[in-house]
Amino acid sequence: MGFSLNSPSKRVVIAGGSGFLGQALARDLIAWGYSPVVLSRTPGQSPTGIRSVAWNAQSLGKWQSELDGAVALVNMTGRSVDCRYTVANRQAILSSRLDSVRVLGQAVRACAAPPPSWIQAGSLALYGDPGDRFCDESAPVGEGFGAEVCVAWEAAFGAEILPGTRKTLLRIGFALGSGGGALTPLAQLARWGLGGTVGSGKQFISWLHVADLNTMIRWAIERPEVAGTYNATGPSPVTNQEFMAQLRRALKRPWSPPTPALAVHLGAFFMRTEASLALTGRRCVPARFQQEGFAFQ
Repeated sequence: MGFSLNSPSKRVVIAGGSGFLGQALARDLIAWGYSPVVLSRTPGQSPTGIRSVAWNAQSLGKWQSELDGAVALVNMTGRSVDCRYTVANRQAILSSRLDSVRVLGQAVRACAAPPPSWIQAGSLALYGDPGDRFCDESAPVGEGFGAEVCVAWEAAFGAEILPGTRKTLLRIGFALGSGGGALTPLAQLARWGLGGTVGSGKQFISWLHVADLNTMIRWAIERPEVAGTYNATGPSPVTNQEFMAQLRRALKRPWSPPTPALAVHLGAFFMRTEASLALTGRRCVPARFQQEGFAFQ
């Protein structure tokens, strides 16, 4: 039996929720009758009904009172991986994830009425670059910096002992939606005639719509049987070649020339990011959600 929306408290705290995914989740939570509260390092103007509270992901503070009596905590905190992997950036990427898990665990343990559900964002990067092999939740850990971060991140979450709080970890795929996120720059490139195949085009993209991601999070809030680790991605991963072709078709753009791997490396250098973000792929499936009857919209 799921959580009753007739509960006197329907507050959901979204840590690190000021970005595209967090704001999209907050809007859907409002539509579902919840009261979202976003914890942000730089709280400012938010859409109507979305309250934003200042927090520090490294130490406790006044923000922790928001967790007391909340129905759920959703942690989306983490420095963007869209950067050069310098020593300093690698440390910032890792520490932003580990620190937030640690301090949120401390805050939950200090609550008189801890949230009964904690949904923790993770990443499919855990699987590395497995080629065309399908990866469900039981697939082995891959290699590379992204996988190493995910291993430490998941270990930190697993180490939080919270008897009154059910924990769910979502390894999130390539979440798409209008108005922001990863789709906006890709669409712009396609409009400029740069929407061709990237690299070999054989690397897989495990994508899902942000509306389905939000419904997965709602499941984790409301359904007591949803616990443990899930791949939060769609059921139909596609190759980069297929994805870019569909994107051009949706935008009514003509064929675009492919971008060779060497050009991707050069472009990434000038854009101060990593070519591996575009050239690495993984073919992941949401086996646990499918086994539990999740219906993708």
